[in-house]
Amino acid sequence: MKQMNVFLRACLLALSLSSSAALLAETVEKWGLYEIELDGPSDGNPFLDVELEATFTNGYTSKTVSGFYDGEGIYRIRFMPEAVGEWRYTTQSNDWSLTKQSGTFTVTEPSEGNHGPVGVYETYHFAYADGTPYKQFGTTIYNWIDAPESLQEETLRTLAESPFNKARMLLTQQPTPYRNEYAPPRWPYVGTPPHDWDFTRFNPEFFRHYEKRIEQLRDLGIEADIILFNPYGKFGFESLDAEGDERFVRYVVARFGAYRNVWWSLANEYDFLKTKTEADWERIGRLVMQCDPFNHLRSIHNGHLLFDHRQDWVTHVSVQDGHACESPASAKIYRDAFRKPVVFDEIKYEGDAKFRWADLDGKGMTHRFWAAMMAGTYVGHGDYFNTLDEDTWTSFGGKILGDSVPRIAFLREIVEDGPKAGLNLIDSWMNPGMTGVAGEYYLQYFGRETPEEWEFKLYKGLEAGTRFKVEIIDAWNMSITPVKGIFEIGEKDGYYHYDTKGRKITLSGKPYQALRITRVD
Repeated sequence: MKQMNVFLRACLLALSLSSSAALLAETVEKWGLYEIELDGPSDGNPFLDVELEATFTNGYTSKTVSGFYDGEGIYRIRFMPEAVGEWRYTTQSNDWSLTKQSGTFTVTEPSEGNHGPVGVYETYHFAYADGTPYKQFGTTIYNWIDAPESLQEETLRTLAESPFNKARMLLTQQPTPYRNEYAPPRWPYVGTPPHDWDFTRFNPEFFRHYEKRIEQLRDLGIEADIILFNPYGKFGFESLDAEGDERFVRYVVARFGAYRNVWWSLANEYDFLKTKTEADWERIGRLVMQCDPFNHLRSIHNGHLLFDHRQDWVTHVSVQDGHACESPASAKIYRDAFRKPVVFDEIKYEGDAKFRWADLDGKGMTHRFWAAMMAGTYVGHGDYFNTLDEDTWTSFGGKILGDSVPRIAFLREIVEDGPKAGLNLIDSWMNPGMTGVAGEYYLQYFGRETPEEWEFKLYKGLEAGTRFKVEIIDAWNMSITPVKGIFEIGEKDGYYHYDTKGRKITLSGKPYQALRITRVD
């Protein structure tokens, strides 16, 4: 009788799918999320027993995507289409009630604001799939998804008003002093906290809530940089064997991989996690790359020991360095060494903590953003002001208390108004303070220096007679002041072209000044 019921259920499901496909053509936008929902077995352990995938094709390209069990007999397969038009799918499974299900759907043009996933652009930079430049301005909110619901909502409101377009966040829990006041409402595995877990059974409620927050970040235009492992969790999630690691990675990638705003970070401070070796990270990195049919960005973040980012599964460099962003010259070394986009995800935090890694003032944080951006690299923000009721922004979100955020927003406007290809040093050997696109656009940043004037000169390789306008930027006071007149350069004199009238630009003699020099046709 049970076998007959299963057979009838499978037949009814197949008829339902085929009839609905014939009567109603489902639609999803390009780079949106198309989801197949199937009824299947709930007995035994579906997380271990059932294998499920679907192959999607539009007649020109095909892609096979893994499905996952979402509890209560529900199975899902998620797909991010990368081309408009009609698509078909067919499922495959080791459970006959789930296999050979098929359907069609139509992919429409992307809606406004949907530029697709972010990828590497021109070796050192990023762009969305439609070619729109993506200039990374990140922040860190490690545990915000484990905070009380009201605080999570406040975090989203704060992000909506911030300049940040990427958020680093942990997937598994990290104990902090704030946790003494409450327990996380959801855990990734079935079991009893803090240590009694069934590592063969995931908790779908936890993942549903996490993906809800991914969606909300997506709608705010924010990339979700998901950290798979962290060295501070005392709950056993980072101490699994290779089989447990693989099960975890496959499930996470199957659930989250179809969201266009997802990035993968293998670990936070990977070298502090003593339960894993370099070989383990290599294995996990390749597994993430192999499991993800949508090829999202992948990185791994260091504590003391720098990772070998030359590995082919590493798409971009994620760095913690407390000093590299003090100057463009030191920041650019990472770019030169790895020849990939470089994101300084930790440059110390703006805060009032006793720790040396969390004691920057607003000027220190703002300066590091400017210095790193001048080098053609990217930066991550952190805010570490302790409060009695919600720990810190970097730990749990809520409010940002530092002074740097409006200045970072000001810098983002300048950078996004600049060259599409991104900033690259003009004369890195001698003047790492000048960046841009030679002959078209220059930014000269003086940092903590306090010049009262600057002789107009541009590095060799230009055509005499080219004309430029100049603006003085005050990075801290957020002002832009045009300089009167147009500057015209003469023939190269040694290494530089000078203004034909030998003019100099008068400056304030204060720190954090910059010049924007733009070609005039």
